[in-house]
Amino acid sequence: MKAQSKQPAERNEGRLFDYASLDEAFPPVDPGTRPTGNRVLVQIRTPKKQSAGGIILPHEAQETELWNTQVAKVIAIGPTAFKNQDTLEPWPEGAWYKVGDYVRCPKWGGDRWQVPVPQTNNNALFVIFPEDDITGIITGDPLDIVAYVY
Repeated sequence: MKAQSKQPAERNEGRLFDYASLDEAFPPVDPGTRPTGNRVLVQIRTPKKQSAGGIILPHEAQETELWNTQVAKVIAIGPTAFKNQDTLEPWPEGAWYKVGDYVRCPKWGGDRWQVPVPQTNNNALFVIFPEDDITGIITGDPLDIVAYVY
């Protein structure tokens, strides 16, 4: 029996936000910067402007999603990341993550800026962190994680 891929309606069942693809959540945009030294460049997931049911989300909900979710895609890694800064020898345990991984990153800190996404009304948010500020690799679907509000 051939395995069937999930249809979009099945994929977003129970989700507040309905992303058509990972490219919609993390639009391919040139950040205009690359990290130096032991820093890492990540792109924070772009918030949706409406719910899966078609309800236009208020600006406050979009801001909460943007600033509290902290799901990011690794875009670039500086040349001395995961290396002993004195000898430039690679760390014995190797790199903790690689370009293309989806990670969790801190809500605070980092150097942050936005870049307009062409042909949309959205901006992509980029952040540069020190290599060890990334808190974890997302092992499941990065679209399943929602904002924590406190």
